Order: sequence, then structure tokens, then C-alpha cells
Amino acid sequence: MSEVVIRSVQAIRAKGLEKVVPTSEGQLAILAGIDLEINAGESVAIVGASGSGKTTLLGILAGLDLPTGGSVALAGQELTTLDEEARARIRAEQVGFVFQSFQLLGSLTALENVMLPGELRGDRGAEQDARGYLEKVGLGARTGHYPRQLSGGEQQRVAIARAFASRPNVLFADEPTGNLDTATGQRIIDLLFALNAETRTTLILVTHDDRVAARCQRVIEIEAGRLRV
Repeated sequence: MSEVVIRSVQAIRAKGLEKVVPTSEGQLAILAGIDLEINAGESVAIVGASGSGKTTLLGILAGLDLPTGGSVALAGQELTTLDEEARARIRAEQVGFVFQSFQLLGSLTALENVMLPGELRGDRGAEQDARGYLEKVGLGARTGHYPRQLSGGEQQRVAIARAFASRPNVLFADEPTGNLDTATGQRIIDLLFALNAETRTTLILVTHDDRVAARCQRVIEIEAGRLRV
């Protein structure tokens, strides 16, 4: 019942987001007054030049970082009023991640990597779910392989399986094809969008690839820390 309620409201609401960091030359404004709403089930691409602030924005929307000013709510929870422990709990319950660098644990097999979020939540069916998602991404025969025994594309498929196995309401993907060749990257994007359509997860994707961005329902462009309108 709670999942249905969560998905019937806005997934993300940001108001007046600012991010300022100190540098040797003074204060640097990375984000400057971002207002943004993303509906549950929507797919949104965040695009912009290198250094425009898109990855910083993604991290703040996901609760991995805090803004200097403004507010952000994820699944109805005001992240900027919570401590790190509470934000981590919301991420575990609501969020999945796919990163450019895969971020698999080298000491765990593909199956164990995908099982990890469910095990941390205490899900009894974590192994069954993990095996199911590895089958979906075409790695059912590689469950016992370690990341070092997998290609880059296979590692990213494991990362996608791990993200969806956590049954997130919101999936954040940061340049998921950045470390892959063009052909492999295309297969990864096809897989990502196919699984997202199947699960009806809210997808927030940072990319520099216009072709990938065009597959999302909405494209948001950020320039010098501000949204272009």
C-alpha cells in the first residue's frame, strides 16, 4: 500500500537549491537557485556541459550531498532537515543508483553484489530477487563471477541489476555509459530503459549524450548552475 501512495505524488521537489564551495580564489557557486519538480514514474534527463553542475544537482536530489541553501524533498521527505543517518535510511528504502564507475564490490560475486541491498534491508527473498534480475540482464550464467572476471559492459549490467533489485521508487543514473564503448553503451541504455518501463520507476539520468537524453520524457538543461528555460 505504501508503494502505491508514494508513486501517486511527486517523486522530487527542489526549491531554491544553491551549492557554494570554497576555493583558493574565493567562493564558487556550483548551483544557483534551482527550482525543480519531477513526477513519480517520469523519466528525466539532466544535460549540460562539463562543470555545469549536473552531477552536483543529482547528488543533492538523491540525498548524497546537502545544498548550501534551499530545500529538496524525496518521496515526501524533506532531506535538508535530516541528519546523514536518516538520509541514508531514505536512500536505502527509496533510491537506486547506477554510476559511471560501476561501484561493485570486488570481493563479492555478481550475485552477492546484487543481493547486497536486499540483505541490508533484511529481505528474505534477496537471493531469489537477485538471481531474477541477473537473468533479466543476461547474466544468469555469471552469478558466481567476480567483477574482475567480467567485462565493463557486464559489470554495468550487474550494477543495473543491483539497482533494480532494490525495488527503488527513484533511480538515479550518472553517465551510466561513460566508461563503455559505443556499441556496449547502447545495449546498456536499451536495458536500462526496458527495465525502467517494466518497473515504472522514476528515472533521473545525467548524460552528455543527446541520443540518450532524447529517450527520456523530459530533458532539463543546466548551464553555469542554473536551469535553462
